[in-house]
Amino acid sequence: MAAKLTDKQQRFCEEYLVDLNATQAAIRAGYSEKTANREGSRLLSKVDIHARVQELQQQRSEKLNIDTEWVLRRLVAISDKCMQAEPVMKWDPEEKAMVETGEYQFDSQGANKATEMIGKHIGFFEKDNEQGKVPLVIPEIKVYTGAPPLASSEREVDM
Repeated sequence: MAAKLTDKQQRFCEEYLVDLNATQAAIRAGYSEKTANREGSRLLSKVDIHARVQELQQQRSEKLNIDTEWVLRRLVAISDKCMQAEPVMKWDPEEKAMVETGEYQFDSQGANKATEMIGKHIGFFEKDNEQGKVPLVIPEIKVYTGAPPLASSEREVDM
């Protein structure tokens, strides 16, 4: 049976869910501003408080009908949307309208962040593979510009 939390500790748990900031949650729950940083950290390290925060998060997820699959689907949609090329527009004073420049842009930061979050969730970036997760393997990609590389017998040698 879990230990009963004080009213102040319960308030801390509820406030922590607002922004996931332990220091600010401690202040809003009534702890001293001077010691809020240490107090917030200490409170989160307590098993009963950690369990209560998880319970509150679970309740919120169920209420909003949000689960891991929903989050992953959203991240995929965000990544896909960010990767869509949009035409670069500029003002044309003669036409008095915005016109396409012939260049295209996409939201590389948004696409990278969403893809990174998906990768982290599925364990793609794990350093060790103890839990059976897929390690990050980056294949070697060779990019050539200009003429194709010389065969080993054709390479120039400086003497």
